[in-house]
Amino acid sequence: MTATVAESLEIIKRGAAEVIPEDALVKRLAEGRPLRVKAGFDPTAPDLHIGHTVLLNKMKQFQELGHEAMFLIGDFTGMIGDPTGKNATRKPLSRDDVIENARTYEEQIFKILHPEKTLVMFNSSWMSAMRPSELIGLAAKHTVARMLEREDFSNRYKNGQPIAIHEFLYPLIQGYDSVAMRADVELGGTDQKFNLLVGRQLQEAYGQTPQVVLTMPILEGLDGVQKMSKSLNNYVGIAEAPDEMFGKLMSISDELMWRYMELLSFEPMSVILGWRRECAGGANPRNYKVRFAQEIVARFHDQAAAVGALERFEARHRDGQLPDDLEERLMSTPEGGYPIARALLDAGLTASTSEALRLIKQGGVRIDGERIEDPKLLLPAGFAGILQAGKRKFAKLKLQ
Repeated sequence: MTATVAESLEIIKRGAAEVIPEDALVKRLAEGRPLRVKAGFDPTAPDLHIGHTVLLNKMKQFQELGHEAMFLIGDFTGMIGDPTGKNATRKPLSRDDVIENARTYEEQIFKILHPEKTLVMFNSSWMSAMRPSELIGLAAKHTVARMLEREDFSNRYKNGQPIAIHEFLYPLIQGYDSVAMRADVELGGTDQKFNLLVGRQLQEAYGQTPQVVLTMPILEGLDGVQKMSKSLNNYVGIAEAPDEMFGKLMSISDELMWRYMELLSFEPMSVILGWRRECAGGANPRNYKVRFAQEIVARFHDQAAAVGALERFEARHRDGQLPDDLEERLMSTPEGGYPIARALLDAGLTASTSEALRLIKQGGVRIDGERIEDPKLLLPAGFAGILQAGKRKFAKLKLQ
């Protein structure tokens, strides 16, 4: 698309946390050439979730503005293990794990990015060829004092927790990737800010113009509280079945819906702001949540799957005779999470936890229409959804 610098800047800054420095981005956009836009992912798990796609969506926006997308698979850094946010040394992945996960990443990213406009790169291409003397030269361009400015390293050092030397190499290698790729812009989550700025410093040290750093917020999970994560079971996987994906998105709170739309929807912000004004004027937020959930399902499957997911979702609610005026119950979450059996009891849906456990075993308990099979499920603080016990007992629950 052809856009002015001002129009491009508005699109690029949508949902962004920081642009460092913004005047450098304006200057590069004014040059009128395709910018080399980098985003890196370590293949630490085989499947991506929609939290990962916040960066991919931004990269797609750059593509549609005529810029070159460089998707970096950190197959070399993945074997080190990103220490960002960790309070202990992270276990490195095996080479076989990295290769297999990288293969699935390539398949998944093209559900969003334009394949013909995307350059997929692997940092083993240059790091495996780097001589020990060159690696020592790279390490000489940064100091221990600067590394200890990073909060997680600083906290571990103060608390007497071990920091392995290879962990200091991670930010350096991520920064050197920008040198090797001659990046104009690097995208990353707010938790990656330190590493992204190392990239700027190293480019300058190697005689390049420092890249512009654009950070994006870390997407909250379905609970609206903690970072989206498979380990916390608050995620929407981009490879999930249409019905599961649709049901999970319909379970998010009305307030969280707007944040998801800003970061994940391809609808113009002017349209989303219009919907928000309509809701403030009395329109039902559910109508817009349906549109958003269908958009996401269609993106990762197709339009027919999105239509079918809505039809089946509504059929489940009709069959269960879900009341339209169901009042929300606000309950305090015990430390560690709310056991599902206890939640059913406290919400008045069962007479005892043993009855709740029996219902779960029989497949008679659902959350937002999805059957629950794990009797040890813990609902996290921030959870919001509809519990169903049997065919006709419902509770709209919100945990704080």
